[in-house]
Amino acid sequence: MVENERLRQEMRRCEAELQELRAKPAGPCPGCEHSQESAQLRDKLSQLQLEMAESKGMLSELNLEVQQKTDRLAEVELRLKDCLAEKAQEEERLSRRLRDSHETIASLRAQSPPVKYVIKTVEVESSKTKQALSESQARNQHLQEQVAMQRQVLKEMEQQLQSSHQLTARLRAQIAMYESELERAHGQMLEEMQSLEEDKNRAIEEAFARAQVEMKAVHENLAGVRTNLLTLQPALRTLTNDYNGLKRQVRGFPLLLQEALRSVKAEIGQAIEEVNSNNQELLRKYRRELQLRKKCHNELVRLKGNIRVIARVRPVTKEDGEGPEATNAVTFDADDDSIIHLLHKGKPVSFELDKVFSPQASQQDVFQEVQALITSCIDGFNVCIFAYGQTGAGKTYTMEGTPENPGINQRALQLLFSEVQEKASDWEYTITVSAAEIYNEVLRDLLGKEPQEKLEIRLCPDGSGQLYVPGLTEFQVQSVDDINKVFEFGHTNRTTEFTNLNEHSSRSHALLIVTVRGMDCSTGLRTTGKLNLVDLAGSERVGKSGAEGSRLREAQHINKSLSALGDVIAALRSRQGHVPFRNSKLTYLLQDSLSGDSKTLMVVQVSPVEKNTSETLYSLKFAERVRSVELGPGLRRAELGSWSSQEHLEWEPACQTPQPSARAHSAPSSGTSSRPGSIRRKLQPSA
Repeated sequence: MVENERLRQEMRRCEAELQELRAKPAGPCPGCEHSQESAQLRDKLSQLQLEMAESKGMLSELNLEVQQKTDRLAEVELRLKDCLAEKAQEEERLSRRLRDSHETIASLRAQSPPVKYVIKTVEVESSKTKQALSESQARNQHLQEQVAMQRQVLKEMEQQLQSSHQLTARLRAQIAMYESELERAHGQMLEEMQSLEEDKNRAIEEAFARAQVEMKAVHENLAGVRTNLLTLQPALRTLTNDYNGLKRQVRGFPLLLQEALRSVKAEIGQAIEEVNSNNQELLRKYRRELQLRKKCHNELVRLKGNIRVIARVRPVTKEDGEGPEATNAVTFDADDDSIIHLLHKGKPVSFELDKVFSPQASQQDVFQEVQALITSCIDGFNVCIFAYGQTGAGKTYTMEGTPENPGINQRALQLLFSEVQEKASDWEYTITVSAAEIYNEVLRDLLGKEPQEKLEIRLCPDGSGQLYVPGLTEFQVQSVDDINKVFEFGHTNRTTEFTNLNEHSSRSHALLIVTVRGMDCSTGLRTTGKLNLVDLAGSERVGKSGAEGSRLREAQHINKSLSALGDVIAALRSRQGHVPFRNSKLTYLLQDSLSGDSKTLMVVQVSPVEKNTSETLYSLKFAERVRSVELGPGLRRAELGSWSSQEHLEWEPACQTPQPSARAHSAPSSGTSSRPGSIRRKLQPSA
């Protein structure tokens, strides 16, 4: 290291001496007699170079000016040619018009004597001749006016021709002036270029002579520098070797650094992978626990007999319009499909239901959620599914659907048929369907011959306390074709109307009542299950829906019945002793679904747009209240036809093997059992 330091100092000293030697020729040699002359020659050379640069600039400017004037001259010549062509065309046109005018005047002059003669001779002619004379005079007057107009046009054409001659003369004078200026500028440019060329040659010769003298002195100085450099070469070689060694060490350092970084990156990546795997495992455990919690909660709700509530959000459609009011105000929880979030007046509100379906959910997805309830109807349980929500939220679509994409009603009957066919070897089933609607607090039969006939809800005369509807039509269905006929007939009789909120708004509450009666061929056990599928009319604000006249009365009756439904829910939730079922036909019909031991599910339909957030908030709040109502566990209705006493037995739904209870009830005269409050037609005993 000491030797290297000494060599570096020696190299720096040698470099300083070399720079001094290089700097010496640039300055004047001490005691040189030609230094002053050389400085003067350099000054003169720089001055001549500046003059030559100025001359070149002036020459380029003159060339540019000559080019511009040449372009202008070409433009003037083109314009002159165009003007001459236009002038020739105008002269030819004017000459033609002049000839035509002369011919017209000659023809008019040739025709004038006969006209005068006619005028003189017509005085003694008849009225027809006088009329012809007046027409000839008018025509003559018109021709004279045309002649005057032609003369005026001819005079204007002559004036235009004269102005064209004057313009041509002026243009020719300008062209001659431009040509003379161009020739004069060209001569000046040639003279200046010749003088500049002579000055340039003279300055180059003088500069070349001075440069030869200076180069000779420089060569002499370089010879002395070479001798000094020869003595410094061994020291420079040693320094070069040391420098190469240090350079090799520096080259190896990045490789060591890259290896260290690679190992550190590998360790960090392994740690990140371990953390990710742990996070995935924790996420899987969380989701499994969440599903288990939901399953336990659903089982608890089923055991308590709570009304299950699911929500379905319809997509944003073109009927919602555009702008801020048509924006989406509903969001969903990515980890929990039972949570729905609503942005109301800038504040987020969350609701927890049993299940929430997004706008992307299909009809099949919704039906899978209610499928278990529908199949329990075959086992002898009473089931009720009803759709609730504002007008235009999609209740009828969910319950009825379209022919290409049917809803819960048709899918439920198709499922019942498939289940019945699977059990056909052991059980005999009979499926009957009834359809009714409540319009303006009037109960009507949608499948009857007289749909406008008013029906009433009555108590059974057998003293059982059951409710039934006298005159309600009941069809027995045995295939899917029968289902389609029933749906089509009932749908045509249902009352719908156009409102501001929906083009085909349901103006009534529709009920589809499906009764499934079964008998075990081996034991004689009889079961009776009832499935009530209810499509409620849409809740709406009268001012927003634009209802007037009969539509206003319909809206008032709809809102009154839905308000009565809210009062019933409030009474059931607070466990009051008296529940006001009789305040409305709707609540009276739903009495067997909202009390006792029925399995009930409500589908609340939600509109996602901003302008409907008030109705959406009310619907979701009502859904939460309905979800908290406990009806008690559902009971299976069955009887053993072989028993002489016709005792009715009840089993809890959680039992796998039916066990008769110790409590017995008297059977109704129809031979089948159902609990009080059920709404059906009084049936005759089955064969």
